[in-house]
Amino acid sequence: MATKDEQQPLHILFLPFLVPGHLIPIADMAAIFAARGVRCTILTTPVNAAVIRSAVDRANDALRGDTGGGPAIEIAVVPFPDVGLPPGVESGTALTSEEDRGKFFNAVQRLREPFDRFMAERRPDAVVADGFFTWSVDAAAEHGVPRLVFLGTSVFARSCIDSMVRNNPVETSADDDPDAVVSLPGLPHSVELRRSQMIDPKKRPDHWAFFQTMNAADQRSYGEVFNSFHEMEPEYVEHYRAALGRRTWIVGPVALASKDVAARGTSELSPDADACLRWLDAKPDGSVVYISFGTLSIFSPAEMRELARGLDLSGKNFVWVTNGAADDTDAPEWMPEGFADLISPRGERGLTIRGWAPQMLILNHPAVGGFVTHCGWNSTLEAVSAGVPMVTWPRYADQFYNEKLIMDVLKVGVGVGSRDFASNLENRRAIGGEVIAGAIRRVMDDGEEGEAIREKARELGVKARGATEKGGSSYDDVGRLMDALMTRRSSFDV
Repeated sequence: MATKDEQQPLHILFLPFLVPGHLIPIADMAAIFAARGVRCTILTTPVNAAVIRSAVDRANDALRGDTGGGPAIEIAVVPFPDVGLPPGVESGTALTSEEDRGKFFNAVQRLREPFDRFMAERRPDAVVADGFFTWSVDAAAEHGVPRLVFLGTSVFARSCIDSMVRNNPVETSADDDPDAVVSLPGLPHSVELRRSQMIDPKKRPDHWAFFQTMNAADQRSYGEVFNSFHEMEPEYVEHYRAALGRRTWIVGPVALASKDVAARGTSELSPDADACLRWLDAKPDGSVVYISFGTLSIFSPAEMRELARGLDLSGKNFVWVTNGAADDTDAPEWMPEGFADLISPRGERGLTIRGWAPQMLILNHPAVGGFVTHCGWNSTLEAVSAGVPMVTWPRYADQFYNEKLIMDVLKVGVGVGSRDFASNLENRRAIGGEVIAGAIRRVMDDGEEGEAIREKARELGVKARGATEKGGSSYDDVGRLMDALMTRRSSFDV
């Protein structure tokens, strides 16, 4: 009989990729499962543990208050592999060259050894592993533990990637023009991108090979967990489950579970954070555009200059997180003449923030009426949850797909016309300030188009918040996954 084992709570190991954009939602997801009685362990390295420590501590404090001593979320810290990187360089955000990037991904492969040790010693009931750890599907299988892959993007984007890998439409396109339109077949909607917005297998064979490896590993996994919610992309949830035959659970937006809204994802909040919130308090509702491009995007001086021009020309109040700027001086080289006079303390129209901004608090502030974003999935979901429309400016990775979701499917944003799929270490064309200003005004100004976009954003925000509440679609999917894992464990008991 297995009665004793069945009475033990489920134990899930979380293995997040080593960048804040993947670490933060994993910590939030662990909080969701822990609140439902699951023992959760997050396996990561020292520098990355510091990124999520505050969020985990606050989640544990809340658990103890709600349950009188419920299962804690544990962070299991393992050394970062010695691959020749400087001490403290343990995150994708700290890489400055292709050589360092190669060393970093070597370290990612070598994390299998501490993973194997943990599995042998602790025997969790399941592993939720980031898709970048392609080796984890075989490693988990060797220990007889089901691997659930965490896909830190939308079901829409993941469906687009699956179509791209299956059909390779870029390579089969006869037109080598970077502005040629490429269609992704087999999707619920017509999805078209320019060649320049997609990975070219001939130009990036290593990236293409990795996508193929990752897609194959995901298909061999027990299932896939998405930080999304059913009501946002129902056609793609159905497509993924029925047409592609993938076992999936949709459990987000996981950020809504955070007990650490201000400082989640950082060990050191920007010193400008409190001043920013006070500044917003003095602005009319819907009058401020918020600008942030996540933790990985780096802008050239030319791009910074045009963005600054666009903010000036838009006529809107703005809060701009300027991480990735050329320097820290009061009037850096990229800054257009007169722009410094717009910014507090000299001016009242704008505010700049260096460091980690309390993004969820900013987006949920009534003064904020628009968000200029790179379309990273965490930022996209946070804007959706807050009911804030977006000005889209994708850079690379899944961001061009997410832009299509925002603009063409959800209709809660407009684009600036970004066309270059390029990493931080590559150059891209600067987008003119007039174009940027026009996109901001389309989202925030009075008029039929702007009001329609804002109304759709507000409606989607209500649905997002309802999904995680008791009886909501994501709440129910968490329960279904727990039931499936418990049933599986019971079937292996003797």
